[in-house]
Amino acid sequence: MKIAIFSDCYLDLTGGIVSSINAQKAALENLGHTVYIFSTSYPKSHQEKDDLAKRNIFPVPSCRFILRGLTPVSRRPKVIERWLLKNHPEIQSFDIFYVHYESGCSIAGLRLGKKWKIPTVQVMHGREDAGEANIIPFGFRTIVAFMLNKIHSWYLPHKTKLVPDKRLKNTVAATKMWELMVNHANFADLVLTPSAHFRNGLSYYGVNRPIRVFPNGFPDQNFPAKAHVKSFQKGQTLRIIWHSRLSGEKRIMVFLQALAKVTGRYQLDVYGAGPDSKKAKRYAKRHHLNVVFHGNTAFSKVQSAIPKSHLDVLVSYNFDTFGMILIEAEAHGVPVLFCDPDMVEVIPRGSFIQSPDESAEGIASAINELFNRPEMIQEMSAIMLKYRENTLMSKRIKTLAKMFEILARAKNKTPPVRTSDRRGDNKR
Repeated sequence: MKIAIFSDCYLDLTGGIVSSINAQKAALENLGHTVYIFSTSYPKSHQEKDDLAKRNIFPVPSCRFILRGLTPVSRRPKVIERWLLKNHPEIQSFDIFYVHYESGCSIAGLRLGKKWKIPTVQVMHGREDAGEANIIPFGFRTIVAFMLNKIHSWYLPHKTKLVPDKRLKNTVAATKMWELMVNHANFADLVLTPSAHFRNGLSYYGVNRPIRVFPNGFPDQNFPAKAHVKSFQKGQTLRIIWHSRLSGEKRIMVFLQALAKVTGRYQLDVYGAGPDSKKAKRYAKRHHLNVVFHGNTAFSKVQSAIPKSHLDVLVSYNFDTFGMILIEAEAHGVPVLFCDPDMVEVIPRGSFIQSPDESAEGIASAINELFNRPEMIQEMSAIMLKYRENTLMSKRIKTLAKMFEILARAKNKTPPVRTSDRRGDNKR
């Protein structure tokens, strides 16, 4: 099959969406499929573009001076559509358009799929309502949400309208972001989510397309050949690793506040950057926390650092729909700490410690329990290692390829003509 991936979150970024796309592209290509990626991008030299093109990765027209957080922003969908038709007319013969995210490049992929009658698969990765709430200052959230919704509706129909409720969208801003997500998903032929709890939310709020759960997987090419059971002894320094964005939705400040309440010896290694980087460094220095900030770091170096740790952490709450770092930790046999009960479905039971609540005090109490019961690290690590090969993308990719094949066959299949529908055959 020929598969075109469209994403507004890929080039010049790190994170779960990027890791997921990389793992799936490699796995699909190993099965013999052709995969193109079209993504927003910061300006690239001719040499950089040529190097990317050799891997079938193509930057689409993007804004030079407008950024969404730390993410490059695409030009208008119609600009991208004209560019694609001019520079890559071959994609009109592709079998599947595989779309990630909900902005300009992704919208263009959905629109062209509909125009050219190519089946579209939309992956709903994350909670845009929570993302907007953490990026946009409080007084502007409703205005920005309305604007994004309006602009989105210029390109894709907004047939579903929502009102605030107490389940997930208790503000007008959150309601408008859910409205955007739902209407975006309803334009695709098939919707994928990485977890059941997010699928249930989308279905509850009005996604009427078929929704399938397809969990993210660890890239085979980076899977550690060997992993050992981790152990922790009383009196040892607890090595903790953070490899998420340093941002409000990931709650780096809450985690640092928790460390200020921890009773035992620890060292936290922080890999990544974000809008809260400076604030986090100032807080750690002011409170004399044992934290080392490594900044944005290559994926391979982060993966080398994970097995040197006793504990991996993901302290977001009511935000993450999957938590890619959880299976990265599982692949290395490193136990994890998280706050959000929805994350229970991602990794094996018994391989994690869950804080009693999302507060700094709750997180600190969970870490202090490890100092009181250090044998828990070895017990959790052993369970991780028992199931770690289940995280491999090669174990999961055939399910995705099968879904693509069913859609492609349905597109090319001509419905049989019933005998009773033929002129002259319906005699009585």
